Amino acid sequence: QLHLVESGGDLVQPGGSLTLSCTVSGIDLQHNDMAFYRQTPGKQREWVAAFYSTGMRTYVDSVKGRFTISRDLAKNTVYLQMLNVRPEDTATYYCNTVVGPKNYWGQGTRVTVSS
Repeated sequence: QLHLVESGGDLVQPGGSLTLSCTVSGIDLQHNDMAFYRQTPGKQREWVAAFYSTGMRTYVDSVKGRFTISRDLAKNTVYLQMLNVRPEDTATYYCNTVVGPKNYWGQGTRVTVSS
């Protein structure tokens, strides 16, 4: 069975850094695309970054140059390194993958950027 478990969310000051983790079970990261999304109350879930099975990585414009998505195949874990965070990065962050017709989501991890 496929499971995604996020961790690493915290309260961080503007300009600070944080790394989120998404540990995956049930699939092989080497052959699956992975993504991080984020959501704030009252807004649609927003795609943030993706790490494709080809090795290509893409980002939403608002985080380019500040966030880095990476993976550790030995740990079957995907990471989102967040640098120079801003108050507008405050959200619940979700890990995502699609297998066949089904979308899989983790439970989310909360990031709050505030002084």
